[in-house]
Amino acid sequence: MAKKKATKKAAPKKKVAKKVAAKKATKKVVAKAKKAAPKKVAKPAKKKTARKPNAAFMKPLTPSPALAAVVGSGQMPRTEVVKRIWEYIRKHNCQNPNNKRNILADDKLEAVFGKKEVTMFELASLVGKHLS
Repeated sequence: MAKKKATKKAAPKKKVAKKVAAKKATKKVVAKAKKAAPKKVAKPAKKKTARKPNAAFMKPLTPSPALAAVVGSGQMPRTEVVKRIWEYIRKHNCQNPNNKRNILADDKLEAVFGKKEVTMFELASLVGKHLS
């Protein structure tokens, strides 16, 4: 009967040995993967150049009579037109107090927009129709 007790104790030692061997094998694989990583080559630094404005935005355009009542007459770039509309909106308190992204048009702005309330995302497309 002594032999049976000895075999029961020997079995758990083999399992432990297998687990230790498996852990060592995974460590070797990870170590090999780390060694195989290619070295990075330093790239020369790029010089920063000044940003050039897009010529289409800077082209002087003539506003329609309805738009000229809001932004003023005379040729001006599209960016300047949008800037002056926003100045007019803030000066005359035309933003919706509950949702600042919406513009509540007064009489002059309604002639440009064609409706009473406009979102700020629609603004550029509606103004573009009045520029030539």
